[in-house]
Amino acid sequence: MSGQVMPCSPQEIASLFLFEKLTPEQLGQLCGEGRVERFEEGPVYTEGDPATCFYVMIEGTVVLSRRVGGDDVEVSRTSQRGVYAGAMQAYLGDRVPQTYTNSMRVTERTRFFVLPAQSFADIMREWFPMAAHLLEGLFFGSKNTQRAIGQRERLLALGSLSAGLTHELNNPAAAAVRATATLRERVGKMRHKLAHISQGQFSRESIADLIEIQERTVERVAKATALSPLEASDREDELSDWLDDHGIAEGWRIAPTFVQAGLDTDWLDQVAASVSEDLLPGAIGWLNYTVETELLMDEIDDSTNRISHLVDAAKQYSQLDRAPHRVVDVHELLDSTLLMLSGKIGPGVRVVKDYDRSVPPVPAYPAELNQVWTNLIDNAVFAIGSTGRDGTLTVRTAREGDRLLVEFRDTGPGIPADIRSRIFDPFFTTKPVGEGTGLGLDISWRIVVSKHHGSLQVESEPGDTRFQVLLPLTAPEPGPASDSASVHDTAEETA
Repeated sequence: MSGQVMPCSPQEIASLFLFEKLTPEQLGQLCGEGRVERFEEGPVYTEGDPATCFYVMIEGTVVLSRRVGGDDVEVSRTSQRGVYAGAMQAYLGDRVPQTYTNSMRVTERTRFFVLPAQSFADIMREWFPMAAHLLEGLFFGSKNTQRAIGQRERLLALGSLSAGLTHELNNPAAAAVRATATLRERVGKMRHKLAHISQGQFSRESIADLIEIQERTVERVAKATALSPLEASDREDELSDWLDDHGIAEGWRIAPTFVQAGLDTDWLDQVAASVSEDLLPGAIGWLNYTVETELLMDEIDDSTNRISHLVDAAKQYSQLDRAPHRVVDVHELLDSTLLMLSGKIGPGVRVVKDYDRSVPPVPAYPAELNQVWTNLIDNAVFAIGSTGRDGTLTVRTAREGDRLLVEFRDTGPGIPADIRSRIFDPFFTTKPVGEGTGLGLDISWRIVVSKHHGSLQVESEPGDTRFQVLLPLTAPEPGPASDSASVHDTAEETA
């Protein structure tokens, strides 16, 4: 938008801090190549348009905003004379996209000194060649450093996840190994007991009855329900008394196994009615081995299922076998991330899932959203741990209009108000040296805002910090690469 062109006074622009050290000849050249424009209340330029001019405010009030999802988010408002914005990177030429990285509007009648972008670039190279080279090096060096440290951050996260996954896999794997060894022993004893029974005084009818009881016992084990500790203790006492009364040796050792399998004294009465009194101890021993082998096989089945579930979660987390951009159920992504991080979360953090399962799937880059969840969960766990007390991490999903909300709430100490506006800045971290690179939230911001056209915001007070990710339910075409400029890069926009 064009304003009203007004006379340019070298003396007036010399009063602006940006030009106060220039010579009269340089001030004259600026007025010759630039102009003074007065704008009424309203927009001056729009984010994404070609960056044609460099603006320096002489008087008035200016507001800078960035487009985040479907909203314009105000990032700066000032009435300070001499603040500047617009074609800030014109001196870099075509090595970077020459578009406005924000939108600017004025809230009252405002005057600017306006310099065409090409003139600004030529003057920078002519008057300040060393500064131009230093700024170029700073700009591209910062990008390269940020990219390298971002890769390092991902590697550190991968190492942490690998360690956690190894720990989680070790438990069910070790349980399966132990159960298999015990099962081998029990099967051997069962073969020995079978040989003993076949050589004893069991009639054909008694053996047939015993086998039928064995089959029904197996069915009973499969349907066994968990008892409370008190209920289990009472039943063990009842079974121990029954076994002692019927002359079964070591009834105290057999009773807990039978209780775990869901057997009771009524069941044992049926066994006793099927065989003679002298053959009852052998029959009870045979059924004991049957129950033990079934319980061990259940343990092996549970352990291998847990291993399979962990492997599936790792595949879901890494998205190794999925398209990079697809429609996803965020609950699957959240569950896989929480499972992958369970070792790091530890017993001191209670995880609460408050999911709204009615929300629809969203178009997304699932592997990169998992990285966002990882960063936010890691920060929440660190915050809770810094209190020295146990705490709660609540992961909530909900629908807010045409967007999906994913909220991570922790009971940590909160984020002080004086640094809250800086937490998304690259390399800013509150963690001790060596424990954080300061890029986790910056990367998360870029993934959510630049790639998914969503928003990432924080609300915090002591004991209640909430990071809120809002994703469009119907996203536009995939956005630019996640290393594009973000809304918090305001240091490059104004001074």
